[in-house]
Amino acid sequence: MKGFVAITDADWYRYLSAPGDADEVNFWRPSGQSHFRSLQIGEPLIFKLHYPENAIVGGGFFTHFSVLPSRLAWDAFGQKNGAASYEEMRQRIQKYRRATADPHAEYSIGCLILREPFFFSEQDWLAPPSDFSRNIVQGKTYDLTIGAGRELWDAIQARLLRTSAHVVAEPAGPMYGAPTLTRQRLGQGTFRVIVTDVYRRRCAITAEKTLPVLQAAHIRPVSDGGTHRIVNGVLLRSDLHTLFDRGYVTVAPDYRVHVSQRLKVDFDNGENYRRLEGSTISLPDQAEHRPDPLLLEWHSDTVFLR
Repeated sequence: MKGFVAITDADWYRYLSAPGDADEVNFWRPSGQSHFRSLQIGEPLIFKLHYPENAIVGGGFFTHFSVLPSRLAWDAFGQKNGAASYEEMRQRIQKYRRATADPHAEYSIGCLILREPFFFSEQDWLAPPSDFSRNIVQGKTYDLTIGAGRELWDAIQARLLRTSAHVVAEPAGPMYGAPTLTRQRLGQGTFRVIVTDVYRRRCAITAEKTLPVLQAAHIRPVSDGGTHRIVNGVLLRSDLHTLFDRGYVTVAPDYRVHVSQRLKVDFDNGENYRRLEGSTISLPDQAEHRPDPLLLEWHSDTVFLR
């Protein structure tokens, strides 16, 4: 297993390391021009502060990378972006981009979404590996099974154990030994971003691609036993999301759209939506990301108004 030691903004770190219980964070980069291929899902990204602190101060487990408009990143993660407000986040982006202050600017940023973040108190900070050069700008990849990488990971694990942190890389096995990957549970923000990406940023029903009006709908709501699994999601335009949640629209297990006659009865309207009757939704490319037919059947049987 590999780990990536990433140069970390001190303000981002200090804001998120305050007492709290964040299940996910957005480790964002001010530029949206590059991709991130250094980690597989479940591998750790390790936080290292700039000089003069120059210390390993925590980490989290990589879940997804996406280039997002800064406003969408804020809408998805809020203060889990490491800022108290969108204005503060936007100003920090402008600082790192050396951009002229503009209250209306929208920036594309690289978002490394991490699950189960952990933050060390200052007395538990670690020295970085001796071969981590001062000239490194973004970070460095280490093999956590050998050499300096293994030493670093063992030290991190020891601190997590000593502080009774609730996050470990091997929750069902011994704390020490060869690091292994674990299946990551998704948080609300991560769910929204991944569903947006697997549907290619288009409404599954209408192909609308204006991001501000696209929403990740849960087929079975979390409040009714649903989860933030990708197969429990579908990307919908905001009006269709509302109608889906209220039972005026459903998607059958064969992925065909059905529109309730109740739209006409309840609102004396709905012709634009009735035209969608019988159409087939667009699906994610990978079969494992497509809506679970059992969940669609639940929605059709339980929520849909007949």
